[in-house]
Amino acid sequence: MSKILVIHGPNLNLLGSREKDIYGATTLAEINNKLKSIAEKNNVVLETLQSNHEGEIVDAIGKVKQNQIDAILINPAAYTHTSIAIRDAIAAVNVPTIEVHLSNIYAREEFRHTSLIAPVSYGQISGFGVSSYILGLEATINLLKK
Repeated sequence: MSKILVIHGPNLNLLGSREKDIYGATTLAEINNKLKSIAEKNNVVLETLQSNHEGEIVDAIGKVKQNQIDAILINPAAYTHTSIAIRDAIAAVNVPTIEVHLSNIYAREEFRHTSLIAPVSYGQISGFGVSSYILGLEATINLLKK
């Protein structure tokens, strides 16, 4: 059975209450429940992690081989634009990684237009709200089936 690690970056624990006009009203728990339901239907094990701490995210990525993780679905949130450490960790472990964002980062402030994660990811999905996660998970599952 394939195993996927879903990583939610900083402040995503506040979903449902923060900037609803940008991020919507769905909570992180609701997103995780939707993803777990899709994973179960596809016979995939899903592990989730939300952290506001860059080092914890880097550590989780660094342990993917040890934890027998086959792919990563990540919303690095603000770390998208700043974290060379997360970028390097993804490159180092060499497992398929899909980057997702609830909002369209290219339609927002200019500093959000650069993703340090995209060059080491298989692909990126942004701007579709919760559907970005669902599309990202479906893409990840399809990658693993190949």
